[in-house]
Amino acid sequence: MTYSDSDVAIVGMACRFPGADSVDRFWDVLREGRETLTRYTDEELLAAGVPAERLADPRYVKAGQTIPGVDLFDSELFQFTQDEAEILDPQHRVFLECALEALERAGYDPDRTDGHIGVYVGAGMNTYLLHNLGERYRAASSVDHYRLMLANDKDFLATRVSYKLDLRGPSVNINTACSTSLVAVHTACLALLGGECDLALVGAVHLGPPQQGYQYQEGMIFSPDGHCRAFDADARGTVIGSGAGAVVLKRLKEALADGDWIHAVIKGSAINNDGSGKTGYTAPSIAGQAAVIADAQEVADVEPDTIGYVEAHGTGTPLGDPIEVAALTEAFRQGTDRTGYCALGSVKTNIGHLDTAAGMAGLIKTALMLEHRTLVPSLHFTSPNPDIDFASSPFFVSTATTEWDDAEGPRRAGVSSFGIGGTNAHVILQEPPARTAAPRGRDRELLVLSARSEAALKQAATALARHLKLHPDLDLGAVAQTLGLGRRAHSHRLALVARGTRDAAMALALGDEERLRQGVAGREPGGPVFVLTATGADPADSAELYGSVSAYRSAADACATALGRPGEAATVLGEAGPRAAFVHEYALAATLVAWGVTPAGLAAEGTGLAVAAALAEALPLADALALADGTRPARFAPPRLPVVSPRTGRWMTEDESRLADAWTGPAAPPALDALLDGTGRHAARLAPADGEPAGTAHLLTLAADQWVLGADLDFAAVHADSEVRRVPLPTHRFERRRHWVEPGAHTTAPAPRDTDRLVDRLDPEDPRHNAGLITDYLVEEIGKVLGGRHLAALDTNLFDLGLDSLVLIEVVAKLGEELDFEVPATSFVEFPTIRTFVDNLTELMGFTPGPESPGTPAARTSRRAQRAAARHHTTA
Repeated sequence: MTYSDSDVAIVGMACRFPGADSVDRFWDVLREGRETLTRYTDEELLAAGVPAERLADPRYVKAGQTIPGVDLFDSELFQFTQDEAEILDPQHRVFLECALEALERAGYDPDRTDGHIGVYVGAGMNTYLLHNLGERYRAASSVDHYRLMLANDKDFLATRVSYKLDLRGPSVNINTACSTSLVAVHTACLALLGGECDLALVGAVHLGPPQQGYQYQEGMIFSPDGHCRAFDADARGTVIGSGAGAVVLKRLKEALADGDWIHAVIKGSAINNDGSGKTGYTAPSIAGQAAVIADAQEVADVEPDTIGYVEAHGTGTPLGDPIEVAALTEAFRQGTDRTGYCALGSVKTNIGHLDTAAGMAGLIKTALMLEHRTLVPSLHFTSPNPDIDFASSPFFVSTATTEWDDAEGPRRAGVSSFGIGGTNAHVILQEPPARTAAPRGRDRELLVLSARSEAALKQAATALARHLKLHPDLDLGAVAQTLGLGRRAHSHRLALVARGTRDAAMALALGDEERLRQGVAGREPGGPVFVLTATGADPADSAELYGSVSAYRSAADACATALGRPGEAATVLGEAGPRAAFVHEYALAATLVAWGVTPAGLAAEGTGLAVAAALAEALPLADALALADGTRPARFAPPRLPVVSPRTGRWMTEDESRLADAWTGPAAPPALDALLDGTGRHAARLAPADGEPAGTAHLLTLAADQWVLGADLDFAAVHADSEVRRVPLPTHRFERRRHWVEPGAHTTAPAPRDTDRLVDRLDPEDPRHNAGLITDYLVEEIGKVLGGRHLAALDTNLFDLGLDSLVLIEVVAKLGEELDFEVPATSFVEFPTIRTFVDNLTELMGFTPGPESPGTPAARTSRRAQRAAARHHTTA
């Protein structure tokens, strides 16, 4: 199978479609030939606000293609305040989660990804603003109107994704109605091939009002019964659905080189517009559709008779279906006379028409078919639309789940999407390259999981256990690399050193406490203190480490060179005596440091003191090795790390550290736990327990112990000795809360002006009272935004709490009205905590605390505060 420099790989996919909240479940829906239509009861529709008279209309279809939980959102993960999340378009919320899942499925954490990640996305019409927020904010302030615009306009979806996920490539909103998704794919491919970005996150979202049916009208696109019967004689339309999908794209050659999991290959794409050569603005055009399909095939450099499947736009309308098949036939006839060889289908028969996200559903469906080498059924097809001449066309409707034969070459497919207004898009896909067998890696691998709560961490462990059980042939090294390199680390952490996929699944499923390491990052901010005893390792263990861990090998080689025996490190490690013990423990510690474990200090005894001297750079490596052999160096340099004196049980002073006696001679083990108690530091004993092996499994366990406590492991270094390979794995466990404004009128009569404003309660003789009033007011107002007074901490930077300048400008404006005083709008920038803001404001207003007791000097009053006080008294 040959590839070109213009090929683009799909390396990650995520979706929330009707009946499927993940790509795996979407495949189940497709493979099983299920329709995901939801039928509503009258009670459900009435509760959702549908008028009773509409329900009584026999043309009202009480059904929809919806996704659950559009009122729920993991606002804390994306650092939105409660107030911001409540007014944020649910389409933005759903797509943010989908975007993160797509990147995680691809195995890329933006914070640890070289190169730029571009964003090319689109959203449907915002019904939340129209139905839920409009009345509430009709009389809002200009600041609130501005915030409402930022939270709800389509223009801000792409840049919001880039901001929240820290993506630094081009960030572009694309909207061409129903063809939005594939136009975004086309645009992203051009950007990748033009070098504008190295990865591209591409997708779209459309959410209709939840739990709403629709009114059927003859001649419209809507189906009279909720079923989409694409290409069938009884086809009368489709049902508009809700959903979101995203894919991650990468230049194919780089995806192959980087060990990415490739779902499918984009060979080429094209877009155009019908212009005015059709019966009306919303009507389709045979000429426009045929041209874009032929153009895409030419760009892809593939012949139409090599294409075995087309995912059609397939809306199931009496007019649209015949036009689409006629256009496909015209395009294919430019390269083939064959008939009945190319399968045809429409995902709309499963999940409805997802508007802007429709093309993304079709793309993901087709990529899955190519990946699984399986054709899935297009539903509700029994007899063809009489206006479609299938007999003389290349096409037949796929109505069963069957193996996709590759007898005539690589499996290829086309995906069409045609937007109202005439923007047409077509993409040519090809099956992914055959995956090469994984090279033999380490016998043990370090698996890491994290979440923002203990409950979410448990869910993540369960999900991974289930996935590994279902996919026992997964390469464990690829699993470890994907988890380490492709996931953002959160505070609640779990780590496991496993022997294989089945072993990992069993340990995770059983919650094996002896093997699972678990902790909360940040509870030990001081870091580890390496406990060094220069305990040697079995030669087999040190040989294993030397052969499989490059950082260990480099440190051991440095020791051999320092001994005057370059190239003989393996021999030195196999010898008996203190030298081998020194080299092993020094290399073990050096490896942990190279992997990102930064020691906060060293504690040692016996020959371990020589290792400590080398690690702390109190001695050159050659002198430290001599010390291990019993030779006392003449001089020590002050250590670059704190070192516990074995003689005193305290940290060595600089003067002590210069003396040879501090590093030699008999010593009792220090009471280390007592010394570290309350300091935030913790002991990290590098020697294994008695009788335990000291090989790779032990090294990985040491790293696991530190990672769960907050060490920032460099997983690129941890996996530096393995060929990087990524695999799709379960993604982040979202912890969603309800953020929703119910629809309905929110307007009320203007409230009478409060005569008891803050200014009326100020006491010129009691500055502390005044400061307390202002503080309480700010806590209340900021608490409303954050979700409770308890969240408005007095000494925490408000921007770190997730507040933005627009919110604070509005708070300042309201406060100014309450105080009848012009509070500078930018005060929170200079004084970003409630306490410092109040201190500054009371000074501006001329309120200064009086002396606590006789003889205490009064606080300084600045000239600015004096002028402010004069203004206040003049206007009072």
